[in-house]
Amino acid sequence: MKRELTPREIVAELDKYIVGQDEAKKCVAIALRNRWRRLNAPPEMREEIMPNNILMIGPTGVGKTEIARRLAKLAGAPFIKVEATKFTEVGYVGRDVDSMIRDLVDIAVNMVREEHEQRVRDRARELAEERILDILVPPARPTPRPEMVQGPGFFLQSTATTAADDAEAEARERTRQRFREKLKAGELDDREIEIEVAADTMPMVQVFGPLGIEEMGVNLQELFGNLTGRRRKKRRVTVAEAREILTQEEAQKLIDMDKVTREALERVEQSGIVFIDEIDKVAARDGARGGPDVSREGVQRDLLPLVEGSSVMTKYGMVRTDHILFIASGAFHVAKPSDLIPELQGRFPIRVELKSLTEEDFYKILTQPKNALLKQYQALLKAEGIEIEFTDAAVRKIAEIAARVNEEVENIGARRLHTVLTTLLEDILFEVPDNVPEDRKIVVDADLVEQRLSGIVQNRDLSQYIL
Repeated sequence: MKRELTPREIVAELDKYIVGQDEAKKCVAIALRNRWRRLNAPPEMREEIMPNNILMIGPTGVGKTEIARRLAKLAGAPFIKVEATKFTEVGYVGRDVDSMIRDLVDIAVNMVREEHEQRVRDRARELAEERILDILVPPARPTPRPEMVQGPGFFLQSTATTAADDAEAEARERTRQRFREKLKAGELDDREIEIEVAADTMPMVQVFGPLGIEEMGVNLQELFGNLTGRRRKKRRVTVAEAREILTQEEAQKLIDMDKVTREALERVEQSGIVFIDEIDKVAARDGARGGPDVSREGVQRDLLPLVEGSSVMTKYGMVRTDHILFIASGAFHVAKPSDLIPELQGRFPIRVELKSLTEEDFYKILTQPKNALLKQYQALLKAEGIEIEFTDAAVRKIAEIAARVNEEVENIGARRLHTVLTTLLEDILFEVPDNVPEDRKIVVDADLVEQRLSGIVQNRDLSQYIL
């Protein structure tokens, strides 16, 4: 963050995208602010202050993932969302839990690299334009004129340029300047030129066995690149495309990758956020310890050292996980938080329960957030030159139907609004390109909602399959 937000400001930012769940927002806001507080604590205490990891409990579609994702954006922190079910204990099919940290480091390196590229982008663009000018107006090559120069006991042949060469060079420079002006004005953007770019010579290698390349922390692409050398290939592209490709290439030359790597590793260790979803799926149910529950408990035991604090080898170097913030979430319909092994429960000291969404919540979700679903559909139809308006009564009716279907069929939270709106607007979205209203405006009122959805809602079997 350029300016560190206070917990109240963090909650206000989250409110722009997520309705309700005030307790969860408050917890994550405090956790984020505590990171800044730790970095500003006395050095002797800084290492001792550990993050308070958070366990979010609540049904699907109530905003657990969205809270974590928006939090990471606010913090400008490396963030990764992983499904706990992807990981299994060694010996079972699945990925090593350490791979989540390796993936987080990859995300951080890309994030920091992009920031560094933005800083040098103007200079890189200038260099790219000079390379394009070299193709459009090749530099003059002086014609050598031999001269014999006497040395001690021998003659040396030197070269000198003629006055004609100097005149030609001046003429080329004037031409180059005219082309430079045209290039900056965009007048040459559609012209095709041939450029040289780095060839992707990375061989396709499949590594079999329990230990893959990522688990070994090896950058295979860099390894083969160093062995084979950087090959180049020619491509024919427009000047506009060439400018983007060459700007990217020049930016890569201008940035210091060692500095990028160091900064990325530091950012992961000090402000990284790992969101582990579906953690309830690796909880052994009702004390069972056989069959798949062995693997589930194995995942929990593998997670323990990561969450507690350990070192993970990545292709960019060693990463300590002591101060990474872990946020776990799960619906816990079948299993309970107490079904997790006690050691892992202790690593998530802050627990927050997210509430199921009510009809009023659905109404707010449809209207208040910056990315509200109704605003998304309005933007989609605006592309066709159509204005769609939802009356307040219609929005209330949609919220009521979504809440009712969640109660009667399956509670999938705010995701139910997607299915309801898709069914409601299906005919409009299909017909609009061919049958455009004269005033280019469509009004969705409560009668239309009732007409399209009431029959489906009343028929439980239809509701189950359509909504």
